[in-house]
Amino acid sequence: MTPQNILNADLHCHSVVSDGTMTPEALAERAKTNGVELWALTDHDEIGGQHRAAAAARTHGMHYLTGTEISVTFAGETVHIVGLGFDPDDAAMQQGLRNTRGGREQRAMEMSDSLAKAGIRGAYEGALKFVGNPDLISRTHFARFLVETGVCKETSEVFRKYLTEGKPGYVPHRWASLQDAVAWITSAKGVAVIAHPGRYKFTPNEEYALFTEFKSHGGQAVEVVTGSHSAQEYVKYAETAKEFGLAASRGSDFHSPDESHTDLGTLPFLPGHLTPVWELLEDRIR
Repeated sequence: MTPQNILNADLHCHSVVSDGTMTPEALAERAKTNGVELWALTDHDEIGGQHRAAAAARTHGMHYLTGTEISVTFAGETVHIVGLGFDPDDAAMQQGLRNTRGGREQRAMEMSDSLAKAGIRGAYEGALKFVGNPDLISRTHFARFLVETGVCKETSEVFRKYLTEGKPGYVPHRWASLQDAVAWITSAKGVAVIAHPGRYKFTPNEEYALFTEFKSHGGQAVEVVTGSHSAQEYVKYAETAKEFGLAASRGSDFHSPDESHTDLGTLPFLPGHLTPVWELLEDRIR
C-alpha cells in the first residue's frame, strides 16, 4: 500500500443499502476506476452491505475497511459518527443500529403528513419507490421524489425549501447518543470518526464541546478532507485534529453520480502533518 498521507483512501460513501443509488459492487468498481486504494462503504445506521463490499473490493484489488455512519443527537443537532474497521458481526453493534433505524418509518410518515399540508400529496409512497431498504427511508428519498415530480429541479433545492428546520416537511428525530455510538464502534474493535464537522450549525463553544465529549468517550478521529468541506475547512479541521490529538480521515460522502458534487477518490490528499486514521487500523485492513 502507498504509505501515509498520499494514499488515495475514500472512507465515506453510501450504497442502495441506505440512501445511495448504486450497489456495493458498482461502488467498488467506480472506486477502483477512480484510483482508490483503500475503500470503506459507510451506509447510514446499517452494516448489511459490508460483506458484499469487502468481497467486491477484493475482486478489484482494493484494500477494504468495514464502515458505517451512525446518526446521533448532540446539542439539538443531528451529528454523524463514522465507524471504521469494526467487526461487522458484533452483536452489540448490530442491535444498536437496529434500534437507531427503528424510528425512521414513523418519522417518514410525519414528514409526508407535513408535506401534504403544504400541498404535496403522496410523498411517503413516492419516496418508497427510491428506497432500497425500507428500514432506512430518509429525507434523501423524499428529495428524489420531489425532483421526479417536478416540485424542485435538484435534491439540494428540496432540502433548502422543504426538508430543513423551519420548512414544511422537516421532522426532527431523536437519534442515538454520542456516547452510545462511540461505544458500539469501539466495543466492536473499530475507530470512531466525527463525520464532516463543517456541516453542523454549532457555535464555537458547542463545537468545542462536541470534540471534547467525543474524545472523552473514546473517539479517535475526524474527517478533515471530505466532499462537503471547503479548502478553508480542510485547514480548520486539520488544526482541530492536532488540537484534540485526533487522527484524520478522508472521504467523498458519495451517494450518486447524479447528485454528488464529489466523486469517489477525487479529493485532495490529507495534509502531511496529520496522522491518517488508517494508521490506527493497519491490522484491520483487508
